[in-house]
Amino acid sequence: MSDRDSRSLAIETRGLTKIYGSGNTEIVAMKDASMKVHRGEVVALLGPSGSGKSTFLTAVGLINPPTSGQVWIRDQLVLEGEISYTNLRSFRRQHIGFVFQKSNLIPFLTAIENVQIALELNGATSRQARRRALHLLDELGVEDRASNLPSMLSGGQQQRVAVARALANHPSVILADEPTAALDGHRGRQVMELFAKVAHEHGTGVIVVTHDHRALDVFDTTYEMEDGLMGLSSSEATSVT
Repeated sequence: MSDRDSRSLAIETRGLTKIYGSGNTEIVAMKDASMKVHRGEVVALLGPSGSGKSTFLTAVGLINPPTSGQVWIRDQLVLEGEISYTNLRSFRRQHIGFVFQKSNLIPFLTAIENVQIALELNGATSRQARRRALHLLDELGVEDRASNLPSMLSGGQQQRVAVARALANHPSVILADEPTAALDGHRGRQVMELFAKVAHEHGTGVIVVTHDHRALDVFDTTYEMEDGLMGLSSSEATSVT
């Protein structure tokens, strides 16, 4: 058994399918998408626009349930088709962190306040939230920007704050949707390396949807989607056969 096989799973999907409409208007946006992401593993999901990547991410993120298939998070069955086995909003807040193409920071809150609010919404006291937020900002190299509003931060710094916010509640998994699309190559690679660091040091499973092939070497595993179908990338598939 490999080290990867022996680690516990952060998230697993089994046969996720999403169908919109019916009859002549039926569109299969995703078909039988299966993925395993272990704790401490960072995974890239590649594919052209319209291939089903965002459909997969919103299903895994418990935002847009699949038509059929299962989502397991830390060995707990959370979704089976459109049937939920827990309060999705509460579970999502506790176990899933999100990072988007744009940082989506609240513009009138400082960097530290943007992280604190995620903790306070989950029941932390103001003091606990501030301590945790400062620790994360320091770890991600932006503690000196803690009192700055988002407009005073560079694109890369904003994404680091967004990653800190995503990590705030010790999530099982972080889902990142095109997080480097608005960054140049250098800053984009820094953010990709940051996800790898977060996964390996925090034991978090990370899935990054990206078009950016320039930093794929930082990922442990790469999947590809096309026309709603998912599989290991050709190089990954070759390495495991």
